[in-house]
Amino acid sequence: MAIIGFLVFGLIVGALARLLKPGRQRLGLLGTLVLGVVGSLIGGIVASALGTGDIWELNILGAVVAIIAAVLLIGVVEGFLGKKPAHR
Repeated sequence: MAIIGFLVFGLIVGALARLLKPGRQRLGLLGTLVLGVVGSLIGGIVASALGTGDIWELNILGAVVAIIAAVLLIGVVEGFLGKKPAHR
């Protein structure tokens, strides 16, 4: 059951990150979910390292860091997706 909750939270984090990131993103639902889950993992690790709780525990600091990490991850993915090979 914890995995389902983590995936739902990851989707919420990804959606919030997309709302906060200016411009149009070329990510689908699966991309949003993956980036949100990765951002949630980063947020949990940072919160755990700072001693505010366990990595799998939902807390404010972890959620804020997760959203910031997801916004940054969206920027990185957009950078990779935006690069097109030069046509000759």
